[in-house]
Amino acid sequence: MNAIKDPCDTTIAVGMSGGVDSSVVALLLKKQGFRVIGLFMKNWEELDENGVCTSAKEYEDVVSVCEALQIPHYAVNFVKEYRESVFTHFLEEFKKGHTPNPDILCNREIKFKVLLKRALELGADFLATGHYCRTELSSSGIPELLKGSDPGKDQSYFLYAVLGEALRHVMFPIGDLMKSDVRALARSHGLTTSEKKDSTGICFIGERNFKQFLGNYIQYQKGNFETLTGKVVGIHDGTAFYTLGQRKGLKIGGAGEAWFVVGKDTERNVVFIEQGADHPALYCDGLTATELTWIAGHPPKLPFNCHAKVRYRQSDQECTIDRIEGDKAFVSFSMPQRAVTPRQSVVFYLGDRCIGGGMIEAPTPSYYALGKQVPHLYLRQ
Repeated sequence: MNAIKDPCDTTIAVGMSGGVDSSVVALLLKKQGFRVIGLFMKNWEELDENGVCTSAKEYEDVVSVCEALQIPHYAVNFVKEYRESVFTHFLEEFKKGHTPNPDILCNREIKFKVLLKRALELGADFLATGHYCRTELSSSGIPELLKGSDPGKDQSYFLYAVLGEALRHVMFPIGDLMKSDVRALARSHGLTTSEKKDSTGICFIGERNFKQFLGNYIQYQKGNFETLTGKVVGIHDGTAFYTLGQRKGLKIGGAGEAWFVVGKDTERNVVFIEQGADHPALYCDGLTATELTWIAGHPPKLPFNCHAKVRYRQSDQECTIDRIEGDKAFVSFSMPQRAVTPRQSVVFYLGDRCIGGGMIEAPTPSYYALGKQVPHLYLRQ
């Protein structure tokens, strides 16, 4: 997307995490003749349950790669910004019984806001990251976000809230590559991160015993597991620890099909469960979304037929954005959707182009899924 006349006169800061993807980004840009600097973000200071500071190990890998590529590297500390803009919000959502996605907020508030700002302050012309997505300019000169070429690694879902103006200063050098190609490049150039496993877990906090970690910040409050008819079938540890569609960790036995979370009532501290992966209470025909972001800076002309994802790695689902009232969009799907969860994100696509998205406020009840009528009862508060 970005028109660069002379790579030798262009400085690119690479947001380096200590993983193979950002390592290969730095490698490719260096080979193309750009002036490259590595930027490592420290966003979390607490030790994990094994007494290890994971950010220290990640920084060691960043230093190793930068030294191998003979590029300068800097560590920047955004612990305060991360806690205020991402982690505090993350906890508040859980306390309300929601299941938030911190990666989306982290990209908007940290990587493509404060990190981008720091990169430009250091004299960089662009910030490059190891995200599997692409950018290009529309015919009217507006930056657009496209899916990554590797369908199994595409990360555009997590970037819908990054405005087009920020994308003018951003590069995604591995967006056209397969993950296998990225590892092969790292391996062929002897980078120490070539065989490193992909990071998982909470954004910048890493892999944890999630329930135990969350319990350090949110008080356990046991309550009843109930069916939709009000029958008590067990005891839960707190509504914050369960999400719509969840099967594992319920510890409910008995005859018949497995139990799944189908709703919550935070006022009564109740988690609703029913048997069967395809119980109709798990399905909806549409949703309302709020906190909308449109990458072009404005919504499309309505009604707008497109595709959407209501969770990462979901296949594209046919839908229509029927109307927008204020900061609320009303969306209907061609097929009933399972486990549409409030405070997760719905992201809209037209082909490979990401249009934007928003936070799911509530699913629209499905009264025809499996031919049964049941009330959709996800979240009462």
